[in-house]
Amino acid sequence: MCSVSSVSAGMRPGGRHGNHTPLCDGVMTGRPAVTHPVTSVRPGKVERAIRAAPDASLPKASVDATATARRRRLALTLARELYNGRRRRARFMSADLFGEPTWDILLDLYVAARENRRVPTTSACIGAHVPPTTALRWLRILEMRGLVDREEDSRDGRRTFVRLTERGHGVMEAFLGTLGDSLWTALTDAGAEPHGEPLG
Repeated sequence: MCSVSSVSAGMRPGGRHGNHTPLCDGVMTGRPAVTHPVTSVRPGKVERAIRAAPDASLPKASVDATATARRRRLALTLARELYNGRRRRARFMSADLFGEPTWDILLDLYVAARENRRVPTTSACIGAHVPPTTALRWLRILEMRGLVDREEDSRDGRRTFVRLTERGHGVMEAFLGTLGDSLWTALTDAGAEPHGEPLG
């Protein structure tokens, strides 16, 4: 569970107490407008890719209803498999060889959105499989990039929830849908080859 010691990881640039907006549940929940990028955190591969790719570069979804439904099913299946596959990988290779907590967060939030589940900020921290302070820093970057948003719990003011924004959901669905299309084509082509080599 995120602790009070992680407050500094969730501070707005400037360091003044009036601008603290930690994501950790049960600490502080003020939400001032964000206008400046974070410069104190070194971005990883996913963040650099998100920063470099404008919205216009996202592939367009198919207008065919059947294809769109199939694409969305594949996207959800792939998101679950990619997230769980990273956990299975740790059984064979040390987890400290790999990174990308932002990718874990985005996959986790995408699956939650598709399953109509709300994700407490503490759960998002745990789902990133990194120390809470690290997870909070990346959640802050994702929020500032417009990919995630948070909302207060109307029944418990000490708790907040985190979710994908419309843009964040669109980015994930576009990527996962494109990946699903490629796999679908590859599997179809492999099945159509009478003397094709077995997969794997």
